[in-house]
Amino acid sequence: MPINNERRAFLKASLAAVSTAIVAGVPQPRAASAALENELCTLLDISKCIGCEACVDGCRDVNGFKYPKFEGDMPTMFPQSRVKIADWSSKEKREIRSRLTPYNWLYIQTAKGTHNGKSFHLYIPRRCMHCRNAPCVNLCPFGASFKQPNGIVRIHDRICMGGAKCKAACPWHIPERQSGVGSYLNLLPNFAGNGVMYKCDRCYDRIAAGELPACIEVCPENVQTIGPRREIIAKAQQWVDKNDGYIYGADENGGTNTIYLSPVPFDVLNSAIATGLGQPHLKAVDDAMADANMLAGALIAAPVAGVIGAVLRLKQLSRSE
Repeated sequence: MPINNERRAFLKASLAAVSTAIVAGVPQPRAASAALENELCTLLDISKCIGCEACVDGCRDVNGFKYPKFEGDMPTMFPQSRVKIADWSSKEKREIRSRLTPYNWLYIQTAKGTHNGKSFHLYIPRRCMHCRNAPCVNLCPFGASFKQPNGIVRIHDRICMGGAKCKAACPWHIPERQSGVGSYLNLLPNFAGNGVMYKCDRCYDRIAAGELPACIEVCPENVQTIGPRREIIAKAQQWVDKNDGYIYGADENGGTNTIYLSPVPFDVLNSAIATGLGQPHLKAVDDAMADANMLAGALIAAPVAGVIGAVLRLKQLSRSE
């Protein structure tokens, strides 16, 4: 089949992007500071959260059509010790709300304890932090993880192979895998990949339509607000000054577009919450992409990701015609 104009333009742009990646290597985190400061950012005042889980329900209702659709048998991986099967497709597992899963992109952590002689009981909505210089984007070997100009970090489910590099690179280990779905089934299902990684995409489609993310729209306590990062950081600082409170996310991992406000220090909260698989921590986090090993990994991954991503995108384009 001859290559049409759309395909030709796509290939030209893809190869240009690969060449740029090879020359430039890793995106510079401060190269476009004005654009970064105007990315969309959410502010969560956890002193307002009552743990009602309306946000969890809203997220599920609005984004359910994006969840993995597992059909058929699960391919056996070789060697099995290298890549573990992650299957959340049963009805029972799909209903889990106490952690992040491929079918649950937002959940509520509970923190109970005492600070300065006063007891506290706080609820913390947890999901993707949407980092400004996201290591999951820089280090994805397939180019499946990407960042929109408005700051939303997404995973392309038709390109992702489920290798979980994004989960390993993420300081909070946010993305979760569903095996037995995705493009790897059409390539080497027994030897390469193992599904698709899933996480909060901040209702990017609703935002594109001028609507609010579901978790913000349905919250009865107005826990979250969203706006340009510069404005959100200013509001956060005003809140901290007024309430003698604490901020999380402004500087973690070089800065994120998810900012938490708390009347209790976050190291205290981290000791009071359940953490583990699918349950992210609240520790202080240095800029992961400032690490020499991470930078080297991104330099190697960039051209490879560009080539593989171009091939996979062209394949999807061919299917759509």
